[in-house]
Amino acid sequence: MNKFFQLFRIKDLRHKVLMVAFLLLVFRLMAAVPIPGVDPSRLREFISSNQLFGFMNIFSGGALSNMSIMMLGVGPYITATIILQLLMIVFPKLKEVYYEEGAAGRAKFNRLSRYLTAPLAAVSAYGFLNLLKSQNVILSLGLTDLLVNVLVITAGSIVLMWIGELISEYKIGNGVSLIIFAGIVSRLPSSFRSVIFSYTPAALPSYIIFAILAVVVIAGVTFINEGERKIPVSYAKRVRGTKMYGGVSSYLPLKANQAGVIPIIFAISVLLFPQFIAQAVSIFSVDLSLKMTAWVTGFLNNTWVYSSFYFILVVVFTYFYTAITFDPKEIAKNLQQNGGFIPGLRPGEPTSDFIGKIVNRITLFGSFFLGLIAILPNLTRLAMGVSALTIGGTALLIVVSVALETMKQIDSQLVTREYEGIF
Repeated sequence: MNKFFQLFRIKDLRHKVLMVAFLLLVFRLMAAVPIPGVDPSRLREFISSNQLFGFMNIFSGGALSNMSIMMLGVGPYITATIILQLLMIVFPKLKEVYYEEGAAGRAKFNRLSRYLTAPLAAVSAYGFLNLLKSQNVILSLGLTDLLVNVLVITAGSIVLMWIGELISEYKIGNGVSLIIFAGIVSRLPSSFRSVIFSYTPAALPSYIIFAILAVVVIAGVTFINEGERKIPVSYAKRVRGTKMYGGVSSYLPLKANQAGVIPIIFAISVLLFPQFIAQAVSIFSVDLSLKMTAWVTGFLNNTWVYSSFYFILVVVFTYFYTAITFDPKEIAKNLQQNGGFIPGLRPGEPTSDFIGKIVNRITLFGSFFLGLIAILPNLTRLAMGVSALTIGGTALLIVVSVALETMKQIDSQLVTREYEGIF
């Protein structure tokens, strides 16, 4: 509570927090602006009968159920980021640009992500509108009206991407994660209401088990996010001018889950990707698009298959994102340049190999734990048959992870201001 008041006492931090809150409010207001020609009752029926679009609706903060101009959420931007990161593996030169050019390389990467977001959003909007038209969810649109709606939805995705990047610049959490967080939190009241209204005495054991799982998820995610392996590091003594530096011992903290909540977001985006392909096919053949959509829906409505695939994706993306963002060779190089070394190991390749092995071991545990937590609500639904609790677990997982990440960034800002006050 003291940190909360301290946050608003510091003018700079107060400005940042209020601006982030304002940008999230703008997102929520725009998520309530619908496109014309929608049958609300048929739309709700269609989304409730389709688990895939139920997920899309949750992570768009209800913008999909409103057929809002923000209906695609940050999905196209995340998809563009995944595509580029996969290309970094296929084309090592892209990875060299990203790492060796530092901030300039990351700026190029972000610029490419923005360029790719627009066509992905346009294709997805076109295919999705055709799908809804075939299901009689929206009225028949002429070519002009269809293109105008595609343009409006694409513009909404680009504006939302811009809002996410603005939030990230304030360093009060990751912009994309906070937008998803805001969307999930905005749906909590309606989710609680549906859970309460669907309550029956026979379902009491299911609710108790879910409440216990909710506590386990919160405790588990906190434990994994905060857990770290500390590798001892010593620094050799160096003389610069008339002063001596080094000769101290420290440690290198390696987090159990280096990737944070990103694997969950990536896994869900990949689950939505086949649907995106089906929508894109509608440009060439509406009948083929409908057949592909039916196949994808049937595949994902099989809870056992869906849960298994979801678990594997979370594990794979935890390793993938850790490999992209954490380079043991770069860490070993920085240690050597600063006169640091791990006791008992030679600087250079032996050090990087040792760090790589440690990271792989702790990431294995973190990824399996994260994947298990992600599918626990699905397993609960299979055992207890309460569908209202299925999406809640994944949403809770993301909410807790994003909240922890945001709190850390705020804490670092407060610590920085304290040191500035001392000097």
